[in-house]
Amino acid sequence: MNRILIAEDEPRIVTFLEKGLRANGFTTTVAKDGHEAILMANSEDFDLLILDLGLPGKDGWIVLEELRGQGEQLPIIILTARDEVRDKVAGLEGGADDYVTKPFRFEELLARVRLRLRDNRLPKGKEEMVLSASNIILNLRTRQVQVGDRLIELSAREFILTETFLRHPGQVMSREQLLSHVWGYDYDPGSNIVDVYIGYLRKKLGGNKFETVRGIGYRLRT
Repeated sequence: MNRILIAEDEPRIVTFLEKGLRANGFTTTVAKDGHEAILMANSEDFDLLILDLGLPGKDGWIVLEELRGQGEQLPIIILTARDEVRDKVAGLEGGADDYVTKPFRFEELLARVRLRLRDNRLPKGKEEMVLSASNIILNLRTRQVQVGDRLIELSAREFILTETFLRHPGQVMSREQLLSHVWGYDYDPGSNIVDVYIGYLRKKLGGNKFETVRGIGYRLRT
């Protein structure tokens, strides 16, 4: 099981990240300032660091500089509100493996986390680019979705929602999980948007593929 170190001091973001990452099989540890982030990264065995630049104590720039200066090869994804091109360039040239700006959608961050972990551990060409379950085939590279011999056109949100189900076939996904995965951390918990989009997928991919689990959420039948 992959261990993720989250260096972030904003409680709302921390809660959102931990909930989403744990729901996808990761274990998480939180560093609330730059000093803690460096200490934990050096003393514990983590697989990836999600690093905010605006940390108290030592900011994220210093954390990145010190870790890379020590020869630490831990994959680092910067997660920050700083969206200037010069900041992104500085972060990547300073040794970060990726740079994601806030506000962000969890599903995009999750894809980048998985990509960096694959890059760090698997030979090139081994990445899983096709997901399939319940006679649905989804190609992450071409963004095509196929049911049987039919190609189906999906919107961007429908595609991400389908990908989420295909990564968890047979697993009950709560509305809250689906909201956070597809619509990001700035979602309205009282919204019925998940139910609306499940309706879209049933029309396009098959009405019997998505089971309603009363009081909880939905499951992709396998």
